[in-house]
Amino acid sequence: MPDVAEAQAFFERAFGMTKAGDAGRGVYMTDGVMNVALLDFGDDPVVGITEAGSEPFHGLYHFGMWVDDLEEAAEQAQQAGAEHVRGRRPDEPNRYYEVKYRSPHGLIFDLTTSGWIGALRDPQPADGDASPGGPGRGPELDSENPGGTG
Repeated sequence: MPDVAEAQAFFERAFGMTKAGDAGRGVYMTDGVMNVALLDFGDDPVVGITEAGSEPFHGLYHFGMWVDDLEEAAEQAQQAGAEHVRGRRPDEPNRYYEVKYRSPHGLIFDLTTSGWIGALRDPQPADGDASPGGPGRGPELDSENPGGTG
């Protein structure tokens, strides 16, 4: 992200997200369900994506999956062809972590049981709001209206 402040303003205006916290290289944005890290790596390599001396990277770096059982999720991902890139569960309880993997197609993803800043594990709809993400998060889909367009 070459301009984190500009990207932050876009995510606020476009998606109603708010800043959940500072990241070492940018900010964490959230809508209470979905979290996005807006990061500026500058000329530094991006683990699993670029190497020292390569062109700066701007784009989707990775996504994360909040899982119930790290070992089970890791085994399932690796059996499907994922490769461990870096990270491990910390020895200390209640500590934030991510374990990074690469899909067979090259996309980096995290597995964690600790979640992310500003995220809720099991969000509940507000009273009178049937959509899982809350107000303004899109139509409720059902078998009679699979496109959700009214």
